[in-house]
Amino acid sequence: MIFDRLNNSKQYYKLNERLEKGFEFILNNDLSSLKEGRYEIDGNDIYANVQTLTTKEKSEQKWEVHRKYIDIQYVIKGEECMGYGILEDFKNVAEKYDETKDVEFLKGETYNYINVKEGDFVIFYPQDVHAPMLSVKKPENIKKVIVKIAL
Repeated sequence: MIFDRLNNSKQYYKLNERLEKGFEFILNNDLSSLKEGRYEIDGNDIYANVQTLTTKEKSEQKWEVHRKYIDIQYVIKGEECMGYGILEDFKNVAEKYDETKDVEFLKGETYNYINVKEGDFVIFYPQDVHAPMLSVKKPENIKKVIVKIAL
């Protein structure tokens, strides 16, 4: 897991050649005016999902993990809390892996939280279990983009 500000994104380009394309989408588009939905960057290898959602209480968190994609989660408007942990610390499956959605939901007790505000991004790799869309203080509407990078 990587947590940083967008103005530092270039230092992560060498980690995976597709990360640069994902960050270029974020940097070169007026995200605040983009409508919700999927935006193809490089077919199924790199695409973005723009979402407007309401954050939820930590008691409603769902721990998810992906096998085929890296996530770049970038907050366009608002602030959210994200839970994160290491895959090996999550021993119980809450919902089996769905290959078409590339998501599995897990249960675990060893995790941390970070607050992610406008201009911040988080990169989640397949070993990074995460619980996005949590409230910092109280539920609020936020807008974010999740760029999916195929491994």
